[in-house]
Amino acid sequence: MTRSVRRTRRTTQAAAVGAAALLALSACSSDDSSSSGSDSSAPASSSPKLSGTVTVFAAASLKESFTTLGEQFEKEHPGTKVTFSFGGSDSLAASITGGAPADLFAAASPKTMKIVTDAGNTSAAPETFVRNQLEIATLPGNPDKISSLKDLTKSDLKVVLCAEEVPCGSAARKALDASGLKLTPVSFEQDVKSALTKVELKEADAAVVYKTDVKAAGDKVEGVDFPESADAVNDYPIALLKDAPNAGAAKAFIELVRSDQGQRVLTGAGFLKP
Repeated sequence: MTRSVRRTRRTTQAAAVGAAALLALSACSSDDSSSSGSDSSAPASSSPKLSGTVTVFAAASLKESFTTLGEQFEKEHPGTKVTFSFGGSDSLAASITGGAPADLFAAASPKTMKIVTDAGNTSAAPETFVRNQLEIATLPGNPDKISSLKDLTKSDLKVVLCAEEVPCGSAARKALDASGLKLTPVSFEQDVKSALTKVELKEADAAVVYKTDVKAAGDKVEGVDFPESADAVNDYPIALLKDAPNAGAAKAFIELVRSDQGQRVLTGAGFLKP
């Protein structure tokens, strides 16, 4: 074998060994890089899972829509339960300031929410999430041919209003004052559902309630619009309460209410967007 052949063979072997070494180093480097990349992409911490009971104090007019949202919330967050106390906003506000345990408050007017904020019972500024407008609820078929707010002043009609300290009653008074009308109802009810029930049970011929309540009642009543209602639209604020037992879940419920999903449920019930 000639010297040139032996030299060529040694050169080829050295090149092969060098290539193998380079491949090994490259593989190690790749493994280290991959491992490092995996560590950096891993989340530092995961969001805590929501659980437990969320106690919601909400205006009576929110009953149907909030019940639907509560069911959706429980499905989206297994292990949670949403409980509601529905009623007149003024009564609910008094309960909260009196120490009743609750996580959040959804009121039918800024005025009733102010009772809670003035007492220092909210942990953040309330936010308006929907609005609501008044409507006249009559017996099915509107047998008394009620077509205006003025018609409710007829002496032979039994008309029911919400108490003036309740948002729907305050709004009705504002509409009556704007039109210069005087109305003497047969009763003042402590929440809008109670006023509507009087008509459903035929204990009254008409009641001034919210559009949402007329819609929720279906064929049990008939609704009559009146132009003065545009001057008495109520904003609905919602707020997390200061000593909320389940603040994390309560914040998530408020987020649901304000989300596109929540707004679809609320506007579907007849509420107006804020």
